[in-house]
Amino acid sequence: MAQLSDDCFAVGEAPMAVEDAVALIERRVSVTVGSETVALGLADGRISAEDVRAAGDLPPFDNAAVDGYALRHTLLNPDRETVLPLRARLAAGAAPEGVSAGDGVVRIFTGAPMPHDADTVFMQEDVRVENGRVVLPPGLKPGANCRRAGEDVSSGGLVIPAGRRLRPQDLALAAAVGRDALSVRRRLRVALFSTGDELTEPGSPLRPGAIRDSNRVMLAALMRRIGVEVDDLGILRDDPATLSRRLAEAAAGHDLILTSGGASVGEEDHVKAAVEAVGQLVFWRLAIRPGRPVAMGLIDHKPFVGLPGNPVATYVTLLFVVRPLIARLTGESFVPPKPQPVRSAFTFRKRVGRREFLRVSLGLGSDGVIEARKFPKDGTGMLTSLTESDGLAELPDGAPVVCEGDTVGFYPHAVLW
Repeated sequence: MAQLSDDCFAVGEAPMAVEDAVALIERRVSVTVGSETVALGLADGRISAEDVRAAGDLPPFDNAAVDGYALRHTLLNPDRETVLPLRARLAAGAAPEGVSAGDGVVRIFTGAPMPHDADTVFMQEDVRVENGRVVLPPGLKPGANCRRAGEDVSSGGLVIPAGRRLRPQDLALAAAVGRDALSVRRRLRVALFSTGDELTEPGSPLRPGAIRDSNRVMLAALMRRIGVEVDDLGILRDDPATLSRRLAEAAAGHDLILTSGGASVGEEDHVKAAVEAVGQLVFWRLAIRPGRPVAMGLIDHKPFVGLPGNPVATYVTLLFVVRPLIARLTGESFVPPKPQPVRSAFTFRKRVGRREFLRVSLGLGSDGVIEARKFPKDGTGMLTSLTESDGLAELPDGAPVVCEGDTVGFYPHAVLW
């Protein structure tokens, strides 16, 4: 099992571009979780730990793709109807031994094995049956409506590559080639904290100056959607010694430590110092908005990520920073989502050199073109900007202004997780 080394990152104090942070993770972080074998019925959403290859052809034999009539194509008249006698019948699941089309046709049903001397199937709706003889129209190509052995997967062919997040269709293919269980990566164990004296648990009465902790609920739900095992370890108060001790304890039994809040530069933001007291901080600022104060480090060789406290910044940085990190730790062949190009219905000025994400909704312009409409409030504490928008608009690093009518990248909430 690979582990992270304390010198696996090397960064300076300047804010790091998001793509540089992800590239650094890609280069220097390796798989830290082992594997286990699970039944097919339990493998959905898990990460394949090995290449899966077909032990035989799929389909295993030539078979009919439709209900109809099987025959040798050479018996057909090329330019007029052909009339042939009905010789036999084959249903799905029947053995083809002893069944011959000969100089006639075989009544055959979808999935039934092809007679050894037949190579083409007419659909039943294209023929007529008259007094035990079948009238076949001209024009059908050789091999029509016949599925050949191995045409889906040949024996030894790759069925599922290692690193794939398994989907229902992958499990169906594994079953079809004879597998009833698969080797998958163990679920990543993540220790999850929120930090801050101002936080109280959801459902608790609010004391003066307090707010309810919503980040932990959101982070846990998002990570569980990608198959992570989350240990919700509650709220850490703004005490440096307690923070350091709890983070060190969490490293002992988890693969990743994740916090939100306290990673900025205020006098009451203690996460940076707490990590440095028990581990190594490797970067703590990204050129991204919302989400600039992102701390990443190592505690007992385990990666630590401290996310911002504002909910929208937490959401954005989990998607664009933590999601690729989780993929590397679990061996997932992760392909980041690609933004859909849409037309901007707003004008917005931004700082050059910083990736910016705005919450937007989609609509049709007067000319029928899909356009992104900016959520009217910019605050990164606005949870309604996530619940009442369709997704995120990405404004590139180098553009100081995005004007109405420009093209922007759009990430829909529905496909991000």
